[in-house]
Amino acid sequence: MVARERYYTLEEFYEFISLPENEGKLFEWEDGVIVNLGLSSVLKSVTSGRIIYFLNVLVIPQNLGYVTAISGGFELKAIRRVRRPDAAFISKSHGVTLEGVDFTVAPDLAVEVASPDEDVLKKAKEYIRSGTRIVWVVYVDEKVVNVITPASNGEYRVQEFTVDETLDGGDVLPGFKLAVRDIFPD
Repeated sequence: MVARERYYTLEEFYEFISLPENEGKLFEWEDGVIVNLGLSSVLKSVTSGRIIYFLNVLVIPQNLGYVTAISGGFELKAIRRVRRPDAAFISKSHGVTLEGVDFTVAPDLAVEVASPDEDVLKKAKEYIRSGTRIVWVVYVDEKVVNVITPASNGEYRVQEFTVDETLDGGDVLPGFKLAVRDIFPD
């Protein structure tokens, strides 16, 4: 849902989302248009929470960086977007701080739990074009995860993982392993 029918600069976007009437609401910014993310389903929220938990089990003890929930956003300036992935990891190697509203660089790992009316492949490609190294697109009904990574020829590689397989963190989170079945609640 588009918030208003006019174009906003990035600065105006941040002014808009800080208005009292927008407290507790989630918005993204797409080519000058403010998009209201609306409410999430319980299943999507629980699934995201499980992924965040498993990421933090590795990230926090090793002080690798930060894991965010959907309220944590990322400015993808090269393509004029502010995206709020359902979960994400950003390495401390970027020199980021925990100040401001959103991170000013793309996450190293972005997780999108697919909604029926959402073009998650479009978002995944935006993340990759902005420097994200791994995108997990989670399909809760099918209980599969598509892992999207950049290919050497500038394209994208997509691998599908089923509940009988295990995700890994690649060079973004070396040593990270997660059984796909553990992502989905019983």
